[in-house]
Amino acid sequence: MTSVRRDEPVRPTKRDEVSAAGSELIGGPIGRRALLGTSWLTPVRVIALVAIGMFALGMVQKLPCYNGGWFFGATSQYTHACYSDIPHLYAGRGFAEGLIPYFDRLPGDMEYLEYPVLTGVFMEVASWMTPHGGAIQHREQIYWLVNAGMLMICAAVIAVCVTRTHRRRPWDGLLVALAPAFALTATINWDLLAIALTAAGMLMWSRSRPLAAGVLIGLATAAKLYPALLLGPLLVLCWRAGAWRAYGKAVAGAVVSWLVVNLPVMITHNASGFHIREGWAKFYTFSQERPIDFGSIWLLISQRTGNPLENANTYATLLMILGCGAIGLLTLYAPRRPRFAQLAFLVVALFILTNKVYSPQYVLWLTPLAALARPRWRDFLIWQGCEVMYFLGIWMYLAYTGNGDKHQGLPTEGYQLAIALHLLGTLYVCAVVVRDILMPERDVVRRDGDDDPSGGVLDRSPDAFVLGRTYHRPQHAVQFEGAPQVRWGAVRD
Repeated sequence: MTSVRRDEPVRPTKRDEVSAAGSELIGGPIGRRALLGTSWLTPVRVIALVAIGMFALGMVQKLPCYNGGWFFGATSQYTHACYSDIPHLYAGRGFAEGLIPYFDRLPGDMEYLEYPVLTGVFMEVASWMTPHGGAIQHREQIYWLVNAGMLMICAAVIAVCVTRTHRRRPWDGLLVALAPAFALTATINWDLLAIALTAAGMLMWSRSRPLAAGVLIGLATAAKLYPALLLGPLLVLCWRAGAWRAYGKAVAGAVVSWLVVNLPVMITHNASGFHIREGWAKFYTFSQERPIDFGSIWLLISQRTGNPLENANTYATLLMILGCGAIGLLTLYAPRRPRFAQLAFLVVALFILTNKVYSPQYVLWLTPLAALARPRWRDFLIWQGCEVMYFLGIWMYLAYTGNGDKHQGLPTEGYQLAIALHLLGTLYVCAVVVRDILMPERDVVRRDGDDDPSGGVLDRSPDAFVLGRTYHRPQHAVQFEGAPQVRWGAVRD
């Protein structure tokens, strides 16, 4: 029986042709006589520094807006592709006036802050560190800088967590650190907070600490709704492995941490008893009532057919339920239990593909998951290229529609093409991940001898329940083409 040492790190330049070609910029692939682990520049430190450097380049890309595009001219922030919600919402959501999110009513139609509680806390803390004197433009610039500094820390946390999740594949973190769409969209909104907490939760799960993982996923859900979706893949994976105790700890941790953050803002009391605070509920009512918006497949259909699709909520919910059911069946039927990162990517991608809106920064949700689910540069860069084209497309479209009769930018047909590229790029990675699940010998992680390095208690665990097959622990080695290794988990009788 031949196997690969489980503690031996995977060298990407030996496994990935794109990585090998790119390494020529720094001297070529690593040699077989190279001394590894003898430098202060460990993979974690290198990748953290690269992530910070790329984040800084993304900040530089926003300079045209920082120097005036956010404040002067209707469309210059779009033609320079440097738009950000952060400076606009400093005044628009009452932070400039010192209003307290969820408690103080805002002037205008919005009434209350439309973000989850932990993101609101993040925004409020940044406003505390912003000087409250001087011109509003200067204060908005400082507010963006303060937020960018805090988000840079989140970006470094994400890169480090991805680097450490797969012990033998630390260099996969470079996929996140060097992702062009990541750098371009990092400071559009506050999504990096939830993504950092989600990445930390996945790291804790990979270390067989389900309670800590659940706590972090609950906190991430208090900052953005999508991290709660990860509990679905964990449910079917733990069902297949019979790991109900670990799953119970994760769910309990998530529920408790979410309640700890939300209850102080959620519940109000008056003479008639306890009530749900209107300001807390704004995020959920806004999400429900929000019409079809930019980037979604529903906008594409609506524009192409001329039908406003008033039942988009129903269609999106139905497709999400059907998609989750299909992912569950795939998990229980696959010849080998899928990896946690693979299912996490699929369920979040499904949510993005069926949602009523696709903001450019939503690519940040998928970037760490894609790096863990399909750590191959070719596929990753194809998808990132599609997302960069969408990033440019939406701003050029907004410039076209917001420039009066001049129509300088991308017309509707061009923007529809950009939406199609985003959808096709995401579907491409989904298809490759599904293929890896159905044909695990094609999975680059498993071809190097691992089972599920992000799976924690699920890693190399036998199956307890599988649809349509009888399984048992392997009594012999099963070799995959391309690398000698042991196939762990269940095999067919």
